[in-house]
Amino acid sequence: MKNNALGITVALGILSTASVSYAGSQTVDTCIAAIQKQKPGEIIKLEKLDVSGKPFYEFEIKDSSGAEWEFMCNAKNGKITETESEADNADAEVFKKGMKVTEKNASDIALKAYPGKIAEVEYEIESNGDASYEFDIISDKGIETKIEVDAVSGKIIEVSKEEWEIGEETDEKR
Repeated sequence: MKNNALGITVALGILSTASVSYAGSQTVDTCIAAIQKQKPGEIIKLEKLDVSGKPFYEFEIKDSSGAEWEFMCNAKNGKITETESEADNADAEVFKKGMKVTEKNASDIALKAYPGKIAEVEYEIESNGDASYEFDIISDKGIETKIEVDAVSGKIIEVSKEEWEIGEETDEKR
């Protein structure tokens, strides 16, 4: 974990000195400052996403209790647009209390809309308490798409294309 954190710190330092499309280092710094005010913790992963043609950063944070959180931050203005906590798995009480759609059914829905291979699954709790599955699907062309499926309705609620990633999910989530 310390090597991963060091790697993210170095990469963020590189971002701070390099020109990043859509936003410079000030936007990354603004996002980090806003996140740390809401939920202090260690940045374990940062992704640059395209959400309906708009640039976003998705930060994953591990707080002092070991809980993981995701923050979506607008890459143009540095504003936090979404905050989600993560459950360890679909059997976690906080996730399954409102779940009506199984992981298998949700993955079938995601793969039908975006064919490929599922590389990662996350079990997310929206800020309003709703559960959703987030599937990272790699297409046969190597493009990674994140598809979020509502665990109650089975509807796709968010789609984004990953442009780049720094850090990686802990082994516990795979």
